[in-house]
Amino acid sequence: MFGRIISSVAGGAIARQVGGVAAGPLGIVAGAVLPTVLRRLGPAGMVAAAVSGYAVSKLVERQRAKA
Repeated sequence: MFGRIISSVAGGAIARQVGGVAAGPLGIVAGAVLPTVLRRLGPAGMVAAAVSGYAVSKLVERQRAKA
């Protein structure tokens, strides 16, 4: 249950970032793959993935602000 919620949120976030024609299929693939990946990472890996995702999003925002 928890994995499905996380994968749906992540799939939606990826689809918003990509946008355009590729948004739907990419969100579907992310939603299918993420639960398996998250289970294999374990708790420490999930925290590391969340922190790195946050850091990348902040980096992208800074790059867009400069442009």
